[in-house]
Amino acid sequence: MTEQTSFGTARGLLSAHGADLLRGDDGAVITSVETYALAVPLKRPIADSTAAMAHWTVPVVEIRTADGRVGTGISGVHCAPELLSDVILSYYADALLDTSSEDILGTWKRLYWLPTHWIGRAGVVHMALAMVDIALWDLAAQRAGMPLWRLLGGTQESVEAYNTDGGWLNLTDSELVRDLTSLVDHGWSRVKIKVGRSDWREDARRVRAVRRALGDDVTLMCDANQRWDLSTANQIMPVLEEAAMDWVEEPFHADDLQAHARLQSSTRLDVAAGESIYSYHQFASFMAADAIRVVQADVTRVGGVTEFLQIAAHAAARGLRFAPHAGDMMQVHQHLVGTVLSEVPPLVEFIPWTQEAFVERSVVREGLMERPHGPGASTAIDPAARMRWQLPGVGSAKTL
Repeated sequence: MTEQTSFGTARGLLSAHGADLLRGDDGAVITSVETYALAVPLKRPIADSTAAMAHWTVPVVEIRTADGRVGTGISGVHCAPELLSDVILSYYADALLDTSSEDILGTWKRLYWLPTHWIGRAGVVHMALAMVDIALWDLAAQRAGMPLWRLLGGTQESVEAYNTDGGWLNLTDSELVRDLTSLVDHGWSRVKIKVGRSDWREDARRVRAVRRALGDDVTLMCDANQRWDLSTANQIMPVLEEAAMDWVEEPFHADDLQAHARLQSSTRLDVAAGESIYSYHQFASFMAADAIRVVQADVTRVGGVTEFLQIAAHAAARGLRFAPHAGDMMQVHQHLVGTVLSEVPPLVEFIPWTQEAFVERSVVREGLMERPHGPGASTAIDPAARMRWQLPGVGSAKTL
């Protein structure tokens, strides 16, 4: 069912060869594809219920066009950035070179239906597609001379943000309270606490301590990172309801739609998920089953801006809350939130780990995110950051 010219250029019947496509504007033709990765150190070690980290890895793809522009796509991972790089260089690059960077949807479809579709409709292959798609949207906004949010029809109004960088599971109870109190003192009115310890009673104790310290005016969310079963969730839910938790995030394994649906039907709190959901189709299934009421699509996990917008529109049509998970540390999401018509106010997650890696940094004041002003998607990497943090042996380049 496939045409095979070489191992690196295999293509499916649904994925046209670049030579068969209209090039359009000669200046927009893709002339090179380069990948690399940065390991950005964290200010302190952190842990949730599934991972412990001392740095955050930012895989990067730079797509150059004949007119000299560079579109930058990014992701965010705990490990193995070389896998995303390998997908892009070994399978996507040949399908990109000498084609138009302006054909964003057409390119998305061509890459999606390469033979890699059969081994990667989620995870590494799909995340690599997201990086390419983000780079193409970055180029489109640059060519239009405007920030991506404006190209997508968004408004300049500030967007409310919540802070995830203070409620880590490796903190002692006193450190946890001190951390979250410090965030509130610095103007944050929405903060998140990690849960998912082996004994749910420890989580309950920590949640109660935080709520007592912060008072009733601060919005508090919790994130179990998939570590509960239904029995554990049912045991701790009265405590979370008592603490007026805004949402309960990733309570179960990300593929367990039925457990999410059963919990959502039994609690007045909103169930949130999306960090580990990789496609429009899977999100649509969760929404149709009323399994989640906070949709947390991540532009770096789904197929980039193109698929993200589809999910956001679907959530808006169902009247659901939409609050992206920020594997990109908000760099792209600051453009995307609030660009789809919805009755629900937009909300964005802020995690400040990788700010120094980018030329254009995010601006948040008193818990409100300000829209970026530069043309593009705010993804361009600071050359000094690349010199400091680039991982050796990861990435390469292909050119015409």
